[in-house]
Amino acid sequence: MQKYKKTTINKNQIVDIASNMKKDGRQLVMIHGYVDKEGQNVVSYQYEVKNCIEAYEVVGGKLLPTISHIYDLAAAWPEREFEELIDVKFEGLKIKGRLFMPDTMLEGQG
Repeated sequence: MQKYKKTTINKNQIVDIASNMKKDGRQLVMIHGYVDKEGQNVVSYQYEVKNCIEAYEVVGGKLLPTISHIYDLAAAWPEREFEELIDVKFEGLKIKGRLFMPDTMLEGQG
């Protein structure tokens, strides 16, 4: 059974953590995003580290840096999805456009 470790970080740490994980050969397992009970965006970056999933969570961010230049489509797809579904943008994300919702839907209203 894998262990799970969660650490709260700020948005300025996202790229450094992703770069270090990639350099160490760690896989990006998933990026999760949701709006919590207080109405704040929560984005969680999860990496496989030996027999543990290490999650790095940013709370309250509306403009976060992309890590798609580090983890390619493994990061770009969930980042695009979050832009569509919750009120968060990823600075530097080059792939734009809707994945699921119609073009007439307002941004962040999924």
